[in-house]
Amino acid sequence: MTDAPRIFGESPGPKKKKKGPLPPRTSGKALLLYVHVPFCRSKCRYCAFHSQAFNQVTYAWYLKTLHREIELWGDRLERPRLETVYFGGGTPSLMPLSDIDDILGLLRDHFTFTEQMEITLEANPDSAQDASWFRGLLSMGVNRLSMGLQSLSDEDLARLGRPHSARMAVEAYGMARQAGFANISLDMIWGLPRQKLKHWLDQLKTVARLGAEHLSCYGLSIEEGTELHRMSAEVDLQLAAEQEQAKMFVYGAELLESLGYLQYEISNFARMGFQSRHNSGYWEGRDYLGLGPSAVSTLGRRRFTNPRFMDEYDAAVRGGFAGLDYEDLDDATRLVEMVMLSLRTTKGLDLKRHRELAGFDLVKSNERMIQALVQNGLIKINRGRLRLTKEGMAVSNVIIERLALADPPPKT
Repeated sequence: MTDAPRIFGESPGPKKKKKGPLPPRTSGKALLLYVHVPFCRSKCRYCAFHSQAFNQVTYAWYLKTLHREIELWGDRLERPRLETVYFGGGTPSLMPLSDIDDILGLLRDHFTFTEQMEITLEANPDSAQDASWFRGLLSMGVNRLSMGLQSLSDEDLARLGRPHSARMAVEAYGMARQAGFANISLDMIWGLPRQKLKHWLDQLKTVARLGAEHLSCYGLSIEEGTELHRMSAEVDLQLAAEQEQAKMFVYGAELLESLGYLQYEISNFARMGFQSRHNSGYWEGRDYLGLGPSAVSTLGRRRFTNPRFMDEYDAAVRGGFAGLDYEDLDDATRLVEMVMLSLRTTKGLDLKRHRELAGFDLVKSNERMIQALVQNGLIKINRGRLRLTKEGMAVSNVIIERLALADPPPKT
């Protein structure tokens, strides 16, 4: 599910881990907080995120350690302000309401909640089939849901290894709406095995009729370590050709915009006023703190990742070592990441800000490459910002990496 954004390509220079205490935060902006819940009923065939089968003993161990980690960071950062809280996974909707309430209560005790907090929880339809559960979430302050539908075709869901049916997905959405949720995001995946363009567009029309405020539409990625990756070595998954997948992306985005969903990031669409503040903070390069096994954090110039296995995670928290083994983000790395994250959004890259940080003009220094991208309709430049077109977003990884690692002018 959702976590800190993945950075494509390699940043310049070696990434050396350092050890030492964290300096005080200098940013005056409120933090984004991510809580990783690493439990699922079963592993989906495409999922590369850290998760494990739900086990009551391990779950109790996780909760105890997470509580300690909340206290650790609240004290270490001197009760910092939070703008968002995001429960991701895994499957946070497997958690009993009382446990979610306890976590939020502990966060309020050790952090400062700002006004109009955005508190999101990811839910899977198979574990969210009780209207009273949704009402309970609302009552404790969770005001945004992110529901993993992925498809409204039972055949597609079976191929993905999803533990729910299309009917269960629609019913779960209806229960959340009836309970009073006014901000619901739905996840969908395109480029599935045997999927055709018409099938994808029909799926989007059906999902849009449900009336969700936000849609996240991801292209299927066959990643190492997943069951789909293992299957792909043995059988033909019958994935659509690259050209067909590009059409799914471009035509799908155009369809959603015609239905009132504004694209604000490569994979994200929202009705006016319903952009995800948490994920938008990632794209803007805001500081974020990740709690739980395998969670990633970036505070100022330091990035660190919690151990993924429970015994190591517990030892790090108990010993107060969480966050003390970090990667130092130098100026070159921060610049590359700013370009990569900015170009994922429809706002694009602020060329003046890039010039101030990089010390050179990106457009003038790479005139031939920029001109070729413009002529091929992959990027556009106006009002001082460089943006990917929809066609450019369809092949974004290659373009973003080339622009992020573009050479400065030769020294004379």
